[in-house]
Amino acid sequence: MLLFTLVLGVLLYQKCIPDSSGTCTEVTATCDTQSNQCIASTAAVFQGSSKLSEEKAKECGVSEGCVNRSLNLGIDRTVLETTCCSTNLCNKNYPAVSSNPHPNGKKCYFCDEQSCNNTLNCGDDENYCVKATVSDGGQTITLKGCASKSMCLDQSHSLVKGLTKSSEMKISCCQGDFCNSASSASPALLISLVPLIYSFLL
Repeated sequence: MLLFTLVLGVLLYQKCIPDSSGTCTEVTATCDTQSNQCIASTAAVFQGSSKLSEEKAKECGVSEGCVNRSLNLGIDRTVLETTCCSTNLCNKNYPAVSSNPHPNGKKCYFCDEQSCNNTLNCGDDENYCVKATVSDGGQTITLKGCASKSMCLDQSHSLVKGLTKSSEMKISCCQGDFCNSASSASPALLISLVPLIYSFLL
């Protein structure tokens, strides 16, 4: 079969898409003609240095899907690490995710039960501040934190599908220390909130 696929120029990949329980069985599959990348991804949610949950997947896609994302809301941090390659069955290993990001010098506000003016030290590639407003059941909740550029720029269905029908959610991203205050958060880049529903990261 491998010789057949090489002759036709078809890319083989290891497929492992988690079910509702978070488990999957790896199988060998063939990429469709529009896909040119074998992808392995690890998504995790951390509270401090403790890992609350983790989900791994293997699939086939396009190079635009080869991005890493991070969103830190102070109370928890959600991370997606992705590796891509373009040879047959090359997505054997899952990428690791770090529970201890390196501070990058950027500072943003985050919310706890008492205040939304707490200082959060951003880490790794979290170069944007974010402010989220979530409306559900007649209540409005504000969340703030740090995010990577790829998280802010992603307007795709992979972020939108995590929303429930009863939720209305907007997030603005901005650059500059503490730019996500109540008066200065810019609505230029809207994304959908990640930590509320974990599984949509993949």
